[in-house]
Amino acid sequence: MLKRVLAFACLLMSLASGATAEAGRASREVTVEIVDEHGAVFQQVPTRPAGKAYRAYLQAEQGARYRIRVANRTGERLGIVVAVDGRNIISGARSDLGKGEPMYILAPWDTGEYSGWRTSLADVHEFYFTDWQESYAEAFGDRSARGVIAVAVYKEKDRQWQDAAASVMPAPAAPGSARDSAAKAERSEPGTGYGDRRDEPAVRVAFDAESRASSRVFLKYEWREALCRKAVIDC
Repeated sequence: MLKRVLAFACLLMSLASGATAEAGRASREVTVEIVDEHGAVFQQVPTRPAGKAYRAYLQAEQGARYRIRVANRTGERLGIVVAVDGRNIISGARSDLGKGEPMYILAPWDTGEYSGWRTSLADVHEFYFTDWQESYAEAFGDRSARGVIAVAVYKEKDRQWQDAAASVMPAPAAPGSARDSAAKAERSEPGTGYGDRRDEPAVRVAFDAESRASSRVFLKYEWREALCRKAVIDC
């Protein structure tokens, strides 16, 4: 967990940026897309809107490496807490998408791409779709949000930007090899693995988030066969 400095939350700001994401996969403040290593966008099928949350199904592909692309559609800085399979992608800890968790900061109208579980300010370990028992979350026995990519958006209280000293946070534990018998029975369920190391530099900045998330995005990813069975997509 990141330390607090001078009453400001020391959070991470991605140095990555890209083109504006498609507007259809969005809350009012951000768009969220899942893209493969070549930049192709994974198919999403939105469900009925529920309050401030955007929800959709996502078609996953076995073994495919992916990045989470988030575009800020506002003229203000935003803090975004990102969780995959119920684990915060910066700290590796279990996530409830709360204000006190490590988050990335997006500048006005900027786009960030997050390609893995962060282990330092310099690098991450890549996301890839795999069977659930090989997932990062299952290494901790965490099934709280299996197969869900979630983003919570926080507005900034204090609009004055102030940099904080950069320091390297502790790396999350790498997945262990232990798997229980129940996990083996769920081979058809997808999860996200802990892949190869990748350079993805970031810096710490000060950001005082509002107490509640202003919007949330939930993407439930499934294999194509499961989406066909559920009649989510036309097969």
